[in-house]
Amino acid sequence: QVRVVESGGGLVQAGGSLRLSCTASGRVNSFPVMGWYRQSPGKERELVAQMTRAGHTNYAESVEGRFTISRDVRDGVYLQMNNLKPDDTAVYYCNAKYASVNYWGQGTQVTVSS
Repeated sequence: QVRVVESGGGLVQAGGSLRLSCTASGRVNSFPVMGWYRQSPGKERELVAQMTRAGHTNYAESVEGRFTISRDVRDGVYLQMNNLKPDDTAVYYCNAKYASVNYWGQGTQVTVSS
C-alpha cells in the first residue's frame, strides 16, 4: 500500500522561506514523477513543481525562480520556497505518479503574512 507523507508547512512573513518534505513508500520501483500541488480556498488544485526520476523539472510560472524542487533516491521529494508571497498561501500536497495513478499526501498548510 502506497503511503505519502508531507511535513514542513507553517506561518512565515512575506519574503521568508520554508522547506517542504515528502516521502512516498510502498512500491518496489521508484515513482517516475513526484511533485507538489497547492490549493487555496475557492480555487482548483494547481501544479507547483514536479520532477522526473531522470531529473527533469517543471514549474508553475508563478513560482519560477523562487521555488526549487529536488528528489532523493529513496523517493523523497522536497520543495525549497524562497521569497514567499501572500499569494503562495495554500495547502500544499505532495504527489507521486505511477502508471497513471496519482497518490496524494494529506496536505500541509503554508501561510504567508504580508
